[in-house]
Amino acid sequence: MIEIGSLGPEDRAAWEVLARGYKTFYRTEVPDEGYEEMWQRLLRDDEVHAVGARADGRLVGMAHYLFHASGWMADSCYLQDLYVDEAVRGRGVARALIERVADAARERGAARLYWSTQEGNATARALYDKVANFNGFIRYDYPLT
Repeated sequence: MIEIGSLGPEDRAAWEVLARGYKTFYRTEVPDEGYEEMWQRLLRDDEVHAVGARADGRLVGMAHYLFHASGWMADSCYLQDLYVDEAVRGRGVARALIERVADAARERGAARLYWSTQEGNATARALYDKVANFNGFIRYDYPLT
């Protein structure tokens, strides 16, 4: 059975394992202090929010999300990070995390929930194609540094 809920101080070590797995998957390097900074932001729960998935009491998945203004509609909810331990994939953990974030978006009165993934992430896209609509947009990142 999968349980979805908030993260607490006792989840710090398990969360970092998942966060490092996420960043490794996307080939993104984060210094050690970056994980501590993110953890502190998540604990404050004011700008960036998090939920975790537990199986048998063990943290096996995480989702980070945030709300932001939108010019043409009510606030939007952006699901920034979603990661599930490889050992429990295929058991509905990612879907349950998405649904919990969707609940938070509804509670906030957000007009939409959206996220992005790499084009070649076939495993994730198979789920995303079942739970959401691909609208054809492609994201570009302009380097600011």
